[in-house]
Amino acid sequence: MKNFMEKCCSECWHTPENQCQYFVQCCTEGPLCHHSDECTAKIKEYNAQLLFKKHDEPVIFIGAGTCGLAAGAAKVEETIKTELAKHNINATIIRTGCIGYCAREPIVDIKLPNGERIAYCEVTPKLVPKLVQTTIIDGGVLESNLLGSHERKSEICSSLYDNPFFALQKKIVLENCGIINPDSIDAYIANGGFRGINKALKLMTNEEVVKEILDSGLRGRGGAGFPTGKKWELAMKQKSDTKYIICNADEGDPGAFMDRSVLESDPYKLIEGMMIAGYAIGANFGYIYCRAEYPLAISRLTHCIEECEKYGILGENILNSGFNFRLKIKKGAGAFVCGEETALIASIEGKRGMPKPRPPFPVVAGLWGKPTVINNVETLANISSIINKGAEWFASVGTDRSRGTKVFALSGKIVNTGLVEIPMGITLEDVVFKIGGGIPFNKKFKAVQIGGPSGGCLPMSVIQTPVEYETLKEVGAMMGSGGFVVMDEDTCMVDIARFFLNFIKDESCGKCVPCREGTKRMLEIIERIPVAYDDKNDKTDQLNRFKGIIGLKRLAEVIKDTSLCGLGQSAPNPVLSGLKYFKDEYEEHLFDRHCRAGVCKELLTFSIDNTLCTGCGLCKKKCPNEAIVGQKGEGHFILQDKCIQCGMCLETCRFCAINVN
Repeated sequence: MKNFMEKCCSECWHTPENQCQYFVQCCTEGPLCHHSDECTAKIKEYNAQLLFKKHDEPVIFIGAGTCGLAAGAAKVEETIKTELAKHNINATIIRTGCIGYCAREPIVDIKLPNGERIAYCEVTPKLVPKLVQTTIIDGGVLESNLLGSHERKSEICSSLYDNPFFALQKKIVLENCGIINPDSIDAYIANGGFRGINKALKLMTNEEVVKEILDSGLRGRGGAGFPTGKKWELAMKQKSDTKYIICNADEGDPGAFMDRSVLESDPYKLIEGMMIAGYAIGANFGYIYCRAEYPLAISRLTHCIEECEKYGILGENILNSGFNFRLKIKKGAGAFVCGEETALIASIEGKRGMPKPRPPFPVVAGLWGKPTVINNVETLANISSIINKGAEWFASVGTDRSRGTKVFALSGKIVNTGLVEIPMGITLEDVVFKIGGGIPFNKKFKAVQIGGPSGGCLPMSVIQTPVEYETLKEVGAMMGSGGFVVMDEDTCMVDIARFFLNFIKDESCGKCVPCREGTKRMLEIIERIPVAYDDKNDKTDQLNRFKGIIGLKRLAEVIKDTSLCGLGQSAPNPVLSGLKYFKDEYEEHLFDRHCRAGVCKELLTFSIDNTLCTGCGLCKKKCPNEAIVGQKGEGHFILQDKCIQCGMCLETCRFCAINVN
């Protein structure tokens, strides 16, 4: 882009007062210099080439986020290169990020000169020769792997939005994900990138930027939903020679991958959002706190920061505005508690990640005692669009209390796993059954766990609940950062509570007693529920379990009210929602000694159907406790007093002779 600008208008480019202004404003078709007619035409032509709206050879887009690479996108790319060379075809191959449809990866888009961008899903190396022959050589469409209709619906991406997975989505944060090359700063600029920071620096004061975010109604997408503009306003008003902006990308929720996908697929959007935030509050330095388990995200962020520095978009005197801003990546070690603001700050400072009592809040005394604003990835990725299109535009999306969109990571027992961005106010039912495609294998829906390990499990009875901050709290869940785990009839809710409590207990920093000790006691009570009775102490065990359940809710409320940080305060949510909506399932475990999902092995009874047993002896050989007896060639039996319910016989039997009750 810079070389093009030097050729296009070298006089303006080399004029110090116009250098950066001309570069960015021309590239985004904003106010131009005195060569506007000539430059506008050339810029439009060049941008069209960058976005592959105009090209002379085939362009192949390959989804190369973590999900795509895990599904085999790298092997598909190598096979495509080999096949193109075999047919002597010149084509451009572009690695994009994840478009969100993780269930159908690898996804490959092919765009022929003057043709439409056609998306293919579940592409394997074996399919590549047929794909190249049908689409590139013959100019046809391979219907078997087509992702949606190939009718054009926008100038950037066709073929997708007729698909039910995309039909109800509204893309703001994810608008570039899977569409452009995430490593290319030129492609980002050509697609409207850095228009927001240019507008903020050239046309707005920092007070006006803060007011725009306040008026938009944007709330923090990290979980609590605190108004973003209010947080910025508090930090802006602090008198200090140094301020900081921190991006919290320490995504630790099981089943969550929203931040990772944004960082891998559109890192420049985050960088631009952080720059605008820095300008608004008066910060000249920012940190991106990203967990080290995201190597691809960190690699792409590092590259993009270097590119921004080369272009003069990061550094000193940005766009000749007098504004200085630099960014640094801080790798997190994977501690879940470091997602909490004060623990994250401690980690950046080189200390053990442990929460601190508040006040003072970080906006007053944060990193190294200086005013600090901490927003998560999704929050910051909304900023440039709000500044570009205005607060009124953003506020028109969603509901009065929850404006804009929310990104969710759909996972669990659902057909369409992946990343979705939905307008606030859409119901849970629409997300599960329309976007998510429902439950696979004709199983029944049981619950959706929303809000991460500290969220609640919601049943079918509240499936019509709108996705809003307040309404989710009313039914016992929380928005959280965006985890959305779907469960079917084969899920045991007692086992789910045990899983999340075990996770929270392990991730507790141990600083405060309610969280450190309370979560352990809750876990002990839950773990006692499915344990088999001791014949000698049958009544005693039953009484102890009953007492535990009675005290569980009271203990949960104490932990919720007295814990130091949000981790402990929300830790009891999975248990409380379980007791509220799935009380009958807890009672079955407690009194009937029955697990309807067949998950709690301690409550299962294994037996052998002698009408099916061939006496092969394989289950007897594999049994770790010698609980199976019988002669070879004859029916076998399980000694119940020796059976430890390990399930090895069930996994081993090739004749379906093992019954489980």
